[in-house]
Amino acid sequence: MRRRTFFQTLAAFALGMTSPARAEPRAVIVFAAASLKNALDAIDEEWHREIGKSVTAAYAASSTLAKQIENGAPADLFISADPEWMDYLEQRKQIRPGSRSNLLGNSLVLVSPAGSTVPLTIAPGFPLATALGDGRLAMADPAAVPAGMYGKAALEKLGVWPSVANRIAAAENVRAALLLVGRGEAPLGIVYGTDAAIEPRVRIIATFPPDTHPPIVYPIALTASSENPNAPALLAYLHGAAARAQFQKAGFTVLDGTR
Repeated sequence: MRRRTFFQTLAAFALGMTSPARAEPRAVIVFAAASLKNALDAIDEEWHREIGKSVTAAYAASSTLAKQIENGAPADLFISADPEWMDYLEQRKQIRPGSRSNLLGNSLVLVSPAGSTVPLTIAPGFPLATALGDGRLAMADPAAVPAGMYGKAALEKLGVWPSVANRIAAAENVRAALLLVGRGEAPLGIVYGTDAAIEPRVRIIATFPPDTHPPIVYPIALTASSENPNAPALLAYLHGAAARAQFQKAGFTVLDGTR
């Protein structure tokens, strides 16, 4: 119910439920993968200071946001944590033609609570199940959420997925999985490197080799329904130097913008 109320509030805002006398366009509404929150909030603040325009950002799993856009949620920009959910919307003509590009890359890491000293080296057949003890492996839902899908792919490539498949603590998004580890509710977790870097309650045990999972790519695009004249300007700003510095500070790899 909370999520429904939130998107209903966005819908009301987007429909202009403000004074008719105001000529200023509404804030640009950005739907973005949960892992982008810290970096994107900082960029949105910079854009507001420099340009004087506002941004309203909604963060959740890419799968959740894509479904919301499909169902009419009033997003102007969508930033997915993987190409598949952007493909999903593009196939349904929910993305403005010609506006899509690849914005960022990321890494995938294995984490534990900060006080843990469990030693693990990521390699084919590594003893992940043994290291879990009686606990569960925290990760975003591997059936739908990009971070979980990347994690499952890596574990399958390494030959250890069958040993932990029934011991997954599936979270609604990568930040929720990070929280499970940070609170000590899960002894191990798989999250993005950028998420682990901002959470002092976890430590990075190891980084998954890039060849164990598909490239982690964040595509960005305008939605087909957006009529906000400030949305293309924000899209351009997110590809610019100021945004690049913030993304790199957060640990993302900035891509060249091509598909």
